[in-house]
Amino acid sequence: MLRSPKAMILPSLLWLLLVFAGAGGCAVSRGDFGLPFNDADVSSIKKGETTQSDIVRMFGAPDTILELDNREVFHYYRYALKHATFLIFSRINIAGDELYVFFDPNGRVEQVLFSKKADKLKFQFWPFRA
Repeated sequence: MLRSPKAMILPSLLWLLLVFAGAGGCAVSRGDFGLPFNDADVSSIKKGETTQSDIVRMFGAPDTILELDNREVFHYYRYALKHATFLIFSRINIAGDELYVFFDPNGRVEQVLFSKKADKLKFQFWPFRA
């Protein structure tokens, strides 16, 4: 029994769609926003001694300046992104390094909070938790 050309079009189109969907292959990309922190600079910050101008000299202008309880807080950050696609599965991971420097009313460092997670970021193809 011969099939009509119209009856063969739908299966051919479905097959072609599957081939193109599977031909997506894999792709990886990464991006960074901000500059990495120098660990020696972070370690050299001394409470009660380091001034706002010292911090600006070490890290540049802050990304954000906050005012909390009539005190200034300099916020610096760096974010890293890693994206991977495998066939139809895709995963995006984002991590950041953040530095908060709290100043007393005289402009000297009162507290330092530093979190470093961007270096531990991995590429992951599988979109679900491992």
